[in-house]
Amino acid sequence: MSVRGLRMSYGTAEVLRGVDLEIRQGEIFTLLGPNGAGKTTTIEILEGFRKRSAGEVSVLGTDPDKGTDAWRARLGIVLQNWRDHARWGVRELIVHLSEFYDRPHDPDELLAAVGLTEQGGQQIARLSGGQRRRLDVALGIVGRPELLFLDEPTTGFDPEARREFHRLIEKLAADDGMTVLLTTHDLVEAEKLAHRTAILAGGRITVCGTPAELAQAVQAPSRVRWVEDDREQVVTTPDPSRTAWELHRRFDGPVPGLEIRRPSLEESYLELVGRNA
Repeated sequence: MSVRGLRMSYGTAEVLRGVDLEIRQGEIFTLLGPNGAGKTTTIEILEGFRKRSAGEVSVLGTDPDKGTDAWRARLGIVLQNWRDHARWGVRELIVHLSEFYDRPHDPDELLAAVGLTEQGGQQIARLSGGQRRRLDVALGIVGRPELLFLDEPTTGFDPEARREFHRLIEKLAADDGMTVLLTTHDLVEAEKLAHRTAILAGGRITVCGTPAELAQAVQAPSRVRWVEDDREQVVTTPDPSRTAWELHRRFDGPVPGLEIRRPSLEESYLELVGRNA
């Protein structure tokens, strides 16, 4: 997937101001940003649901504005909220949708993969929030998509449901080789799931990379702790390796209680968003 100079305006309000992205086949990629940053707008453009104001976009080798039914069949989409089909049975709906694809997953194997075998005969309205979200993923992948879009999929989840959902996405990506594009404002979720993360702020991608690369790019400071003269010492520094080396020379050997705490994705993210603000 390739995005170059993507722009989107609503009247005089410019939401996206030249977004550039390159997403590799088979990776889990997270688009991270605060509410209102334009994540959903970006996803809708990539899915072909919204026409862009300017820029070049290629998704599975096709401009989404010109996507055919055959192209759409290669995509899986899980929206933020699905509240339809409440009276359908879980397995019944999966079977019904599978009939629209040439090479669908077996409904019973799919139910097992998302952990809903026991709920197959239930009405969708009776599912818990976590179960409903797993069903949403089942519906999104029933046609064996090459690319799966997940727009803030775990909003409102309790911690256990969130962990189960993360395990499901990791398994699907590993087993089927799907590319997964996930939007979220949950920093822990991005750090847990993504091979790479892009931060959308101020209408642009401000930084993109692994969690470690993000921390390095924004230069959020690290903390170095050690014990000296029976007292704990702490310094904040952008170069903890150099600090540790200087301490090693000063002590002429091991540094008592040495601990280096590098910035987390959350600290890097807050640093970056603060700069844009």
